[in-house]
Amino acid sequence: MVTVNHNYLKLPGSYLFSTIAKKVKAYKEANPQANVISLGIGDVTQPLAPAIIEALHKSVDEMGDAATFHGYAPDLGYEFLRSAIAKNDYKDRGCDIEADEIFVSDGAKSDSGNIQEIFGLDNKIAVCDPVYPVYVDTNVMAGRTGEYNKERGNFDNVIYMPCTEANGFLPEFPEEVPDLIYLCFPNNPTGGAITKPQLQEWVDYANKNGSVIIYDAAYEAYISEENVPHSIYECEGARTCAIELRSFSKNAGFTGVRLGFTVVPKDLVRDGVDLHSLWARRHGTKFNGAPYIVQRAGEAVYSPEGKAQLKEQVGYYMSNAKAIYEGLASAGYSVSGGVNAPYIWLKTPDKMTSWEFFDYLLEKANIVGTPGSGFGAHGEGFFRLTAFGTHENTIEAIERIKNL
Repeated sequence: MVTVNHNYLKLPGSYLFSTIAKKVKAYKEANPQANVISLGIGDVTQPLAPAIIEALHKSVDEMGDAATFHGYAPDLGYEFLRSAIAKNDYKDRGCDIEADEIFVSDGAKSDSGNIQEIFGLDNKIAVCDPVYPVYVDTNVMAGRTGEYNKERGNFDNVIYMPCTEANGFLPEFPEEVPDLIYLCFPNNPTGGAITKPQLQEWVDYANKNGSVIIYDAAYEAYISEENVPHSIYECEGARTCAIELRSFSKNAGFTGVRLGFTVVPKDLVRDGVDLHSLWARRHGTKFNGAPYIVQRAGEAVYSPEGKAQLKEQVGYYMSNAKAIYEGLASAGYSVSGGVNAPYIWLKTPDKMTSWEFFDYLLEKANIVGTPGSGFGAHGEGFFRLTAFGTHENTIEAIERIKNL
């Protein structure tokens, strides 16, 4: 008799953004005249930078010539991309990371869900609350958690670290010591950032207790403040306790191209095993590498032209963030984020639940955002807006909200 993985049945409903898409689709079908503006899902709207397009065209031409054709990529990714990453993202920032400690993938979402596979099911995870759903859901699927508790709005056997107004939306050390600690800074969904001294405390905590930090730095390109680290490896001792996830989606607009990487230092050892070798085994077995043309496009991100063009693109989105933040604040909303991240986190008005506010914005202003409760129990009463829309749509959306 065929059985299924019953851990999947613990998950309530569908994936957050799938639920939002279905609700928006139904609304548009019922209201075909509505001009709906989406500031919900964190998808980019600006085209790929010219330097990236040029690299794509050149590498596509190479694939049409037997002399320059490329088949399967090396397990870790092409050396030209890993070396560019190691130099620009790490060595130039004073981080001791080598090219062979970098694993190229098709995106940080995949890696953030897959990384848990190299750890035993008896490990207890700790996550911020609110949190990017993939961290929790993939551990549920693996069987590392208990059942979903409807009253609390979260899962048993998971350590939740509340990130609230009271603590500046930053996690505090939990009473129970976790084995795996998921941290994302700049943060999705709150838009909050952590200073280097604050992150150093987490590194020290993990080394002291033998924990492993899984650090999602997908939004590091949006950091504007000097005391906010771009990588956890800027902290002393991080090589022995941290795995870092990175993405090309938000810094270079690769949401539809797909490219990311994970750093696993060779010094990171747990249970007598170096985690670098485990991830290499998993990566080589279950992944055949990002396409050659995509990795060449990734290399162009680090060219002088690419850096200049992407700095301008990030600036475009952050001008949207500033417009959202200032517009909502002037309208009397309680808002945070938007300084080191392309997300604005706002308190829902009139004690609305986050889903009530979602429906209110969609129906009254034809605007789509993301309910905070979709990110966890402590996201209730809050709402996320993204700065990834066009500038024109962003300004229009904020005017509509201000006129409600």
